[in-house]
Amino acid sequence: MSVQLNISFAKSSSLASSLVIQLQLSGEQPASGSTEADPQGIGARATGIAKFSAKAMTVLEVIAPHGSEADRLTVIGLGKPDALTAYDWLRAGGVAAANLKTAKKAVVFLDVPGLDVTAAQAADFALGMLLRSYSFDTYKTSKKDDDKPASVDVKIVLAGHAAAKKAFAVTEAIAGGVVLARDLVNLPPNVLGPVEFADKAKELESLGVVVEVLTEKEMKKLGMGALLGVAQGSVRPPRLAVMHWNGGKAKDKPIAFVGKGVVFDTGGISIKPGAGMEDMKGDMGGAAAVIGLIHALASRKAKVNAVGILGLVENMPDGNAQRPGDIVTSMSGQTIEIINTDAEGRLVLGDALFYTKERFKPKFMVNLATLTGAVVVALGNVHAGLFSNDDTLAGQLTAAGEVTSEKLWRMPLAKEYDKIIDSRFADMKNSGGRQAGSITAAQFLKRFVGETPWAHLDIAATALNSPQTEINQSWASGYGVRLLDELVRANYED
Repeated sequence: MSVQLNISFAKSSSLASSLVIQLQLSGEQPASGSTEADPQGIGARATGIAKFSAKAMTVLEVIAPHGSEADRLTVIGLGKPDALTAYDWLRAGGVAAANLKTAKKAVVFLDVPGLDVTAAQAADFALGMLLRSYSFDTYKTSKKDDDKPASVDVKIVLAGHAAAKKAFAVTEAIAGGVVLARDLVNLPPNVLGPVEFADKAKELESLGVVVEVLTEKEMKKLGMGALLGVAQGSVRPPRLAVMHWNGGKAKDKPIAFVGKGVVFDTGGISIKPGAGMEDMKGDMGGAAAVIGLIHALASRKAKVNAVGILGLVENMPDGNAQRPGDIVTSMSGQTIEIINTDAEGRLVLGDALFYTKERFKPKFMVNLATLTGAVVVALGNVHAGLFSNDDTLAGQLTAAGEVTSEKLWRMPLAKEYDKIIDSRFADMKNSGGRQAGSITAAQFLKRFVGETPWAHLDIAATALNSPQTEINQSWASGYGVRLLDELVRANYED
């Protein structure tokens, strides 16, 4: 069952709580004797008896500590202080959330002997708690965790509590964006179609986002033959959602984010094998990351002008579906021979990128897509693939990935790969086969961005069926929201 965490910050707190959590550095002992966090010295004695070394993310738990007002005392190891990163504070928060168990109230003493905890670190710790507390059980009629409370009051105690509360306002907004992205990827495809996804974008208007939704009729007028070709096999009509967050100066050009939103991908006429096809409800992970980012930017009132574009379609093998051998004309006027109808995401993105470039003339464009299986073979689920025509943007994205641990690995773009997707009948073909599959997909997209600084993130292995970590136990990770928010905060806010 999803648990709501009500997090607050304070300078001090009573220990009359279900759970008290302390943090400890490796090689350091908790302060002995009477302290606010441990007036009976229980933690110091317990860690000594258990020879608890406080290695990173290890836990020591004391049940019903004698003489304590708390039912449980939990000590979380942080490891060596010189090795601590921002992501480690998220991880520690995740470990803390995992150890709440049946507690209804918890007090976390974040001031650590031997370490000055900053407001940013405290906010990251709280963000980790929020992300770990997420679970998707909407459609479970019988929940295994019925003994868990629906909400937990968590008080985080540290000297710099006022600054931490202010910093948490930012990370709490980011958590909202990640949760939105996770929810959308986790939703079943019979519930989330293109229209319903566009409706989710419209809900951001309550945060001050200006949202437009283009229908099939409007996209036909714009000449989006590539995107519409993918959608024509489905009875569910396509949509293009355009989200504007205007938090910067009116004269400033926006930054732009474009997401592939294939709400379900059968492969079309080039149908996928049946095994694992249910996972293709997550083929809109790129669009989920973009809407999650715009949610985060609006929630924290980011001082930047940003647009988010969602290309929303369903790829089905109907009698009206496009065929291998068809030729479609994109909004750019370039023609595309369809070789494989399962190479559909690049068709959606091609029109969406060109539309974004022509209409908004942005400082840069970043698109996200669960685009190729080839990138999974190349990078596994540790890194997402990064392709870019701009070294500065690529460097900023890579740095943001290191901070958030939503890591990227830059892959090559080179004109020599273009010949693989040249077509004898049209300007290009939508698939070059297995050879350099993720690279040729990126080369395809590059033909629609012109001179605009651009990056393509292939997130096929990181957005869904994602690794289970201290801050994520969900099938959908919400990958990309924290990464792109860090990109914006570090480089583009006024």
